[in-house]
Amino acid sequence: MTKRAVLNDSLFVEGVIMTTTTSTDMALTEASTSRFVTIRDADTEFRIHYNDAGSGAETVVMLHGSGPGATGWANFNRNVEPMVDAGYRVLLVDCPGWGKSDPVVNTGSRSELNARVLKAVLDALDIERVHIIGNSMGGHSTVAFALSNPARVGKLILMGGGTGGPSQFVAMPTEGIKLLNGLYKDPTIENLKRMMNVFVFDASSITEDLMQARLDNMLANRDHLENFVKSLAANPKQFTDYGARLGEVAAPTLIVWGRDDRFVPMDVGLRLLAGLPNGQLHVFNRCGHWVQWEHADAFNRMVIDFLTH
Repeated sequence: MTKRAVLNDSLFVEGVIMTTTTSTDMALTEASTSRFVTIRDADTEFRIHYNDAGSGAETVVMLHGSGPGATGWANFNRNVEPMVDAGYRVLLVDCPGWGKSDPVVNTGSRSELNARVLKAVLDALDIERVHIIGNSMGGHSTVAFALSNPARVGKLILMGGGTGGPSQFVAMPTEGIKLLNGLYKDPTIENLKRMMNVFVFDASSITEDLMQARLDNMLANRDHLENFVKSLAANPKQFTDYGARLGEVAAPTLIVWGRDDRFVPMDVGLRLLAGLPNGQLHVFNRCGHWVQWEHADAFNRMVIDFLTH
């Protein structure tokens, strides 16, 4: 039996302290869904931030990408409410080194670190089985989690990432990755605009409010920026290539890509399709690296249909 004790506004679960706020009728905003959980990975303790929305019997986890200023809410705020309305509980996890989660210098596999942290978060929340949506780095982390915890995954959605190796048609690193790395080293509004201009297909869709929010997220914790650069210097191959092991992933998997992705080219999605035994691929035309934002309505309908049928 799991031991629980209420401590003021915190919940103690087998050595894990979770900061909670509850409301029966609360709007789905970043602030109203914001939570923290303290977990342990080997000898390291992490305070992990996540957003928790909905109360469905099935849980959908959303894992963000590796760009400066990325967070669960920043990446998926157009997708939360439709998933909740469809009857799912939704968890948006800020990976270590992003958002409000603790900083980290990572010298090993970032994919495996994120997978271990996700497992610890789910353990703390007493959630046994989840569907996972992973964008870019989040896709890599999703595959890593599925390989190490096959019984704990239902269905997977991989967007613009998920391993499979480098592109066969585009020189690596890609234009987008070069701009991303440059932004980490020199986090200015000018460099942010350069990256965001190739992040999506239609750069005019990037509003000033979105740009300012991304800049604020990026500069909120400069340790995250500096630590990413240090991590990359210590281990340039942060994201494990699981291409040879894709056949082990039995979970039904929806692979979603933008035809005009300038960060992770579309042919990587074809390699995922070839390797995943229960995979299917959908490509959006006139779409960059951010399908869930650029084509939010169509993406939401597709994912809900995939999860429910």
